[in-house]
Amino acid sequence: MQTKGKLSLILGAQWGDEGKGKLVDILSEKFDIVARATGGANAGHTVYVNIDGETKKFIFHLLPSGVLRENVTCVIGNGCVLHLPTVLKELKNVKDQGFEVEGRVKISNRAALLCDYHKIIDGWQEDAKGDQRVGTTKRGIGPCYADKIIRRGLRICDLEDWDSFEKKYRANLAWHQKVYGFDFDADEELGFFKENYDYLMSMIADTAQYLNDEIAAGKTVLLEGANAALLDIDHGTYPFVTSSNPTVGGAFTGTGMNPSYLDENIGIVKAYMTRVGKGPFPTELHDDLGDQIREAGGEYGSTTGRPRRCGWFDVPITKYSIMLNGFTSVNLTKLDVLDHLAEIKIAKAYTLDGKPFKGLPARLEDLARIKVEYETVPGWKESLNDVTSWEELPENAQKYVLRLEELIGCKIKYIGVGMRRDQLIIRA
Repeated sequence: MQTKGKLSLILGAQWGDEGKGKLVDILSEKFDIVARATGGANAGHTVYVNIDGETKKFIFHLLPSGVLRENVTCVIGNGCVLHLPTVLKELKNVKDQGFEVEGRVKISNRAALLCDYHKIIDGWQEDAKGDQRVGTTKRGIGPCYADKIIRRGLRICDLEDWDSFEKKYRANLAWHQKVYGFDFDADEELGFFKENYDYLMSMIADTAQYLNDEIAAGKTVLLEGANAALLDIDHGTYPFVTSSNPTVGGAFTGTGMNPSYLDENIGIVKAYMTRVGKGPFPTELHDDLGDQIREAGGEYGSTTGRPRRCGWFDVPITKYSIMLNGFTSVNLTKLDVLDHLAEIKIAKAYTLDGKPFKGLPARLEDLARIKVEYETVPGWKESLNDVTSWEELPENAQKYVLRLEELIGCKIKYIGVGMRRDQLIIRA
């Protein structure tokens, strides 16, 4: 008789950049497999690890953040769009730092292949929007997903037959060149695929079958979300969203995992709110305080380097995200960033046209008219960086966490008080 393993899920609950990579890295020590489900190199998951007494920073755009645990197998699922040079670059960086990765990375044969010409198209489309720019990372994500949805795109499995792949590649490129009129060196990119063919083929697998077989056999799996709920193509602040579903549904379609296995579903939220690029942001701070929070939190995009917009914690939006995803608990990150504040505001309710509003307006025009109701709580004015337990947190920091927990209606189980692995409080 087969023994069911454990499946856990970590998802962003705001506009991304919440700190998913850190929790994945920490929890992955207790898992056999870590899998990415959606997105592409527009994601940037940052992990800090002590190596020989020195703190090293790793940014993963495509590799699962569990790759730094040498007992973990890492899977890139079918819902991802894959830029293979980025994957190989990240693998080399990990190996150069002394981590063994051979045989520990599996790439779905159903994942969409993102080519360099997708990046050119992405930049052209974004620039053509003028004042209506979405704020894309210009990593080719949208054009690649578009190819997938209209059933014209290339998939990783196409590489298994080189002659057929080259024909499909050239036909896809020719179609885009006819539409957009750009020059591109196909031979150079095809040369990269050819040069790395054997290594790439060694990682390709039917990962949906692999994941379901492994968990059915009793193995433990951690699914790592990319981007976040408010960037979901269906449920986010459209059109200022990503091109995939980084909510709970996308985690299962993007890996082929059976959802009946799910045990734990963790949402990641910052102790405040941030957003990079354009789009609505009801609690945004347009003053020196917003700048102070940005500098204290190092709020610059790990993918683009762009400064992130900062604002107060938004309860209505967080409750909306919890509703969509069914989180069993929350990881509140970067609580220490608020150490210097004498007072902290919490956005606890919305009104629209003078009436209470529940959820997130579908129309940006309505979201722009939302009025935010705040409450103010006292800060703690001391560093949290060396705090290792709930009991050691200053009283006002505890009160802030408990008030957020009360307002969002979901247990805050994990609390981040710094960037390192050891700077995480776990509440019983």
